[in-house]
Amino acid sequence: MFTAKTLSELRLQAEALGAPLPLSEDLSCLAERWSAGSRRVKNRLVVQPMEGCDSENDGSPSAYTRRRYLRLAAGGAGLIWLEACAVCPEGRANPRQLWIREETLDAFRRLADDMRETAVRETGEAPLLILQLTHSGRYSKPEGVPAPRIACRNPLFERDAPLPESCVVSDEEIVRAEDDSARAAALAARAGFDGADIKASHRYLGSELLSAFTRPGRYGGSFENRTRFLRSALAKARQLVPGDFLLTSRLNAYDGFPYPYGFGVAQDKTLAPDLSEPIRLLRILRDELRLPLVNITIGNPYVNPHVNRPADWQPYPLPEQPLRGVKRVLDCVGALKAAVPGLAFVGSALSYPRVFAGNLAAGAVKAGIMDAAGFGRLSFANPNFARDLLSGKGLDSRHACVACGKCSQIMRLGSRTGCVVRDPEYTALYKELMQK
Repeated sequence: MFTAKTLSELRLQAEALGAPLPLSEDLSCLAERWSAGSRRVKNRLVVQPMEGCDSENDGSPSAYTRRRYLRLAAGGAGLIWLEACAVCPEGRANPRQLWIREETLDAFRRLADDMRETAVRETGEAPLLILQLTHSGRYSKPEGVPAPRIACRNPLFERDAPLPESCVVSDEEIVRAEDDSARAAALAARAGFDGADIKASHRYLGSELLSAFTRPGRYGGSFENRTRFLRSALAKARQLVPGDFLLTSRLNAYDGFPYPYGFGVAQDKTLAPDLSEPIRLLRILRDELRLPLVNITIGNPYVNPHVNRPADWQPYPLPEQPLRGVKRVLDCVGALKAAVPGLAFVGSALSYPRVFAGNLAAGAVKAGIMDAAGFGRLSFANPNFARDLLSGKGLDSRHACVACGKCSQIMRLGSRTGCVVRDPEYTALYKELMQK
């Protein structure tokens, strides 16, 4: 359990675990401007893409979606990375996942406009807005029941309930997903977003293809084949969007599953990270596809959440002290940034240290581990976290994330998602779900 009461105590605990963390008492670097391609970002704080599962049935933003993002816009973060938005009907993770298409374009445009207006009114300057685009693949559930579209069979995930061969996507279906992603990026540009993220993380289709070692054909086996979807989708999108529109990706650099079922993992059957392929891919994204920034994460929130979302509780016995998990994420991001200069990096997994999350973010930026600090769970718990950190006072314990995992639990219960502990709207909803 997290027990540190002071920054010094947290530093000593991390060092005793052999997982020293870059902790800074001075938070001023978080207020610095930085560049994402040709765009200047007003500070180094990023709202990570956290799915609210609260769209209208047609995929447009609902009143709940707007409530969440307008609060975040008023909160002062320099970059708001909006949650996973489906690019096709069969790729929706649930019936309430956002879905951008011609029929919902105006609703997305209104959301982007209102977010900027709110931010300017409340903070004096608009944030950068990036929309995440996804095909949920293995986790597709468009009608509320599993309808997986998988890159390849995976006994680690399927165990004693192997999926039928009909669930494996064909090469032609992958090409359609590339085209759908490119068209969705063009729609995001028309809606007024500053950029689009073609998602390749957390074992959704773009991520699973990166580890499709056992898949035959053009999208499996070799590095070139396994990265083909991401490279092709980004290249196709580049042909459809304005030149100053930011294309990027939230990328899994390390899956935490043994070879041949994990990307960024040593091929000796251990779980040791091997970042040689992620580095090779990032250099291609920088040099050939001209991506100005990437958002790095690791692990899988459904199977090994301790890897990407360290917490005091998981739905299985904890295999490690969570501070070790925080250190692993920072080590991966830092190694990639050192190996791929000229590419801006947004880091993840910074919410676990509670009130000291800002100290960790500032320390990571100062140490050159990342260019900007991304917060997911904390943004649910405290939409004003950026204002609090930029004030220099840090986070109030009454508004910090406690890493309880209930925001994930309420999603798995089939509900819309928010902070059960800090947001009364979701406290009441959670109690109602648990009573049922």
